[in-house]
Amino acid sequence: MDTTHLIQGIHHVTATVSNAQADYDFYTQLLGLRLVKKTVNFDNNKVYHFYYGTAEGAPGTIMTTFPYAGQGIRVGIPGTGQVSRTGFSAPSASLLFWKERLTAAGVSAQLVDRFGRVHLQFKDPSGLGLEIIGTNDDPRSPWRREDISLEMALRGIFNVSVAVKELVPTLDFLTTEFGFQLNEQSGNISRFQAKDGGAGQYIDVMEEPDGVRGKNGMGIVHHVAWRLDSEAELAALRERLVHDLGFKVTEIKDRKYFQSIYFRIPGGVLFEVATIPPGFGVDEEETTLGQHLQLPTWEEENRAQIEANLEQLDW
Repeated sequence: MDTTHLIQGIHHVTATVSNAQADYDFYTQLLGLRLVKKTVNFDNNKVYHFYYGTAEGAPGTIMTTFPYAGQGIRVGIPGTGQVSRTGFSAPSASLLFWKERLTAAGVSAQLVDRFGRVHLQFKDPSGLGLEIIGTNDDPRSPWRREDISLEMALRGIFNVSVAVKELVPTLDFLTTEFGFQLNEQSGNISRFQAKDGGAGQYIDVMEEPDGVRGKNGMGIVHHVAWRLDSEAELAALRERLVHDLGFKVTEIKDRKYFQSIYFRIPGGVLFEVATIPPGFGVDEEETTLGQHLQLPTWEEENRAQIEANLEQLDW
């Protein structure tokens, strides 16, 4: 199987954050995203795993977080080999609304221009770099809150920005192995696109030769996940990465809502590649997504203990 054009775009972005309540309030109450799934870290059941997105939790709209406050995890160090900023898509006319809304909540936000689009840049309570990009070409349906009109609401993820010391090794991988196209360049920033481009299909690579290597911890994106159609495609891609390219790649992992693999690309950024099916409706109806704690099958026998160990939040 030719694996060079399997990637359909971004699936989700996952970050290590601090306080669970502050995280939930910021993404749902302030940014107006839906809590699509409330579960636990499959590798540490003492920690929540929140999935935020739009109404049905479509791949490409999902921001996920692990709130690690109180678990002895250090504060991360931003730098190269990391996702430095996650961008959300919203109608161009909404950016002043978002700037005023963030400012009123005590969040500093700055408008900047990149590749002919206005970006509103700010940070979440854990220090994650975020931005809202104005675009009128995103047809995805947002989640609706009474205090945010549909004309202003976030549509999903627009792009991720990553920092690397050298552009060329990352460029070669993205174009040769993922079939991405170099879309635009400005200064030290190169924008690549999956498929035909558009919201949810961009990655901006920032070349920082003098940058320090980042370290994971609270306030740092752990990985960006890319989507493809099936487990057969995922297995073929893993075969290519391991046996043809010599990459260190995890076994295919069952994440309940998708199957996935993890590996680092040249430049050090951690990538996950995840299947689109089965999706977030596998254990909840769309109308009740995110309302109940969902656990993987192997953890159900431990539900009482898990629920007792988790921080009780004001939902």
